[in-house]
Amino acid sequence: MAPPTWPRRRAELQITTMWRYPVKSMLGEQVDEVHVAPEGLARDRALAVVDSATGMVATAKHPRLWRDLLTYSARSDGDHVRITSPSGWTLDAPARDVDARLSKALGRVVRICSERPDGASVERPAPEDVLAEGVDARVPAATVRIGQGSPGTTFVDYAPVHLITTATVEEVGTEHLRYRPNLVLRTPSGTPAYVENDWVGRELYVGDGQAGPVLRVTLPTPRCAVPTLEHGALPRAVHAVRTLIASNRVDVPGFGAVPCAGCYVEVVRPGVSRVGDEVTLR
Repeated sequence: MAPPTWPRRRAELQITTMWRYPVKSMLGEQVDEVHVAPEGLARDRALAVVDSATGMVATAKHPRLWRDLLTYSARSDGDHVRITSPSGWTLDAPARDVDARLSKALGRVVRICSERPDGASVERPAPEDVLAEGVDARVPAATVRIGQGSPGTTFVDYAPVHLITTATVEEVGTEHLRYRPNLVLRTPSGTPAYVENDWVGRELYVGDGQAGPVLRVTLPTPRCAVPTLEHGALPRAVHAVRTLIASNRVDVPGFGAVPCAGCYVEVVRPGVSRVGDEVTLR
């Protein structure tokens, strides 16, 4: 079968940065080139910390319990994932004492998991409640099943790929990594903030040849409390979500009227993405 013809349109978008997060809710790693499959970027959210008592997937969306995960980092090393702790140790994720070390530091019995079980869920307080009551407060937390918009079994929140534009990040006035995107797209000068809202249903053609992926925008990305939290050396930034609550609350199917930044995408055609690739919106 002949490959699809690339649309002949002027590309005004460009990939400036790519990230993957080998362990859910830990800091990730920048990549210059990566294969994008139907289930997402290679080795993105391949592992997760699971609470042994509840069976819930641990995520900093529930800051009172799990915000310290954002002080850990994870990176791919060949076929292995290596975790580095804020106390200084670095170990392969499946090493014998990693679970015990994490359990002691996080104050709950946890284990590293590499396979997402059916019905895997997280606890997600509304960001408004966390902002109003504080990260240590006991606030109501909805139980949300993850990966509902993904064909894979990784620990993505919803869809296989998440992206955000420079227009949106610059409007909010914070670091893009607080939103934990896979792709950051540079937009032309004058592009309105939250332009991703208008891309739902449209396709993004990455690169100018046959090797690049084709992505389809499915939803604006609902935001939780995570962008407001400390990320490694970055301090708290409540405006990273407070601004969205005031200026970009969107009625997202399945989520309700929620603050959003960026968008979720599905992979129509797999391929290789590179930093610097032009992206054509069709």
